[in-house]
Amino acid sequence: MANRRVVAIVGRPNVGKSTLYNRLVGRRTALVHDTPGVTRDRKEGLARLRDLKFRVVDTAGLEEAPADAVEMRMSEQALKALDKTDVVLFLVDARGGITPADEHFANLLRRSGIPILLLANKCEGKASEAGCLEAFGLGLGEPVAISAEHGQGMAELYEALAPIVKEPDHGEDDHGADRPLSLAIVGRPNAGKSTLFNQLVGEDRVLTGPEPGLTRDSIAVDWSWPSRDGTRAIRLVDTAGMRRRTKVDTALEKLSVMDTWRAIRFADVVVLMIDARTVQAYGQGIEKQDLTIARQVERQGRGLVIAANKWDLVTKPQSVLQQLRASLQSSLSQLRGVPLACICAHEGEGIRRLMDDVLRIHATWNSRVGTAALNRWLEAMQKTHQPPLVNGRRIRIRYATQVKARPPTFALFVNKPADLPDSYVRYLTNGLRQTFRLDGVPLRLHLHKGKNPYVLDN
Repeated sequence: MANRRVVAIVGRPNVGKSTLYNRLVGRRTALVHDTPGVTRDRKEGLARLRDLKFRVVDTAGLEEAPADAVEMRMSEQALKALDKTDVVLFLVDARGGITPADEHFANLLRRSGIPILLLANKCEGKASEAGCLEAFGLGLGEPVAISAEHGQGMAELYEALAPIVKEPDHGEDDHGADRPLSLAIVGRPNAGKSTLFNQLVGEDRVLTGPEPGLTRDSIAVDWSWPSRDGTRAIRLVDTAGMRRRTKVDTALEKLSVMDTWRAIRFADVVVLMIDARTVQAYGQGIEKQDLTIARQVERQGRGLVIAANKWDLVTKPQSVLQQLRASLQSSLSQLRGVPLACICAHEGEGIRRLMDDVLRIHATWNSRVGTAALNRWLEAMQKTHQPPLVNGRRIRIRYATQVKARPPTFALFVNKPADLPDSYVRYLTNGLRQTFRLDGVPLRLHLHKGKNPYVLDN
């Protein structure tokens, strides 16, 4: 995907950029809402239009605003996308007509020297005809009339794009065995997720600021980390902040939270950002909402790393660290040994330790245990602490095997699986973690009735 042509979609707010983006990538990954300015950061994806394959970039709406306003920072982010763009799709609203802002940004784009295709969107009815004619006045050539919502005009868009982005197909597989590690950064609003994201990629790739809730879409970037074992390809995902469900009161925020959960489900490892200052202020360890997020990550079977951010502002680090570890031990026992990294995302302190933890958790999450070693362990565990009696007969676990990784999942063949108490399953789980160094990742133990399936009856 790294060598594909890059196509950026730009235009005023609410002209249909995210709708066109979703149309080109083939799924609803960009948030779409009637509220102008929903998109705030650049969102990239692999697009297909018939036999054309290219990278498409959805951008924030272009607006004229004061220098310190969020809208101006959004426009600056959109214009940064032009630095690595092969062609610009300049979208205007044919139903609403051409505005002075369209004319201003058309002149700005023309001076960039990048090939520009003018698209008149929302052309599904007669009300759009006047707007299409007005678009000629922008001096960007004949507009391509489309309806991103209804898929109209895609053949004409193909004809306009093909001479610029068409490349020979070398048969490469974008989802092959060497796929990058998928790393999602999650947490409550204003925990420093976007600051960490920018620090890792080495540029101001997403909006940051004191205003909570700046990030709305999940933004993914392909990136490389220079690990001790060589360069590691990583797909890094910044996500919207997640408040308690009772405080999520707008449809747009609900869409953002759903997008974050989707990013977690498709991640390999999740970094949960918490604000260390809050721990110090309240002296209660990890807050309830952060623990809720952590438990959901575990239920999804993802690897987890906790990042205590803004550590440079903590005045009693040893006390706060002790509170955090106690909170993890008591409230996240199902993820015993989950890594805790103390960082300052703004200054880049602790980043190396954090990424070492991410790579270690990813390796553990992918690990496999040999069947012979697993059954020697099982025999020793039962000798040390036998399963209980049921109606005068001993429960027997006859065989164990690992059925999958990501996360490590084991099948146990038991003569009375329904009667094996949860306490004994926890005893086995803790033994697995300790013996095979599986700390910090979710473990799955499935009980099956039967005997060793690999031994035939005589």
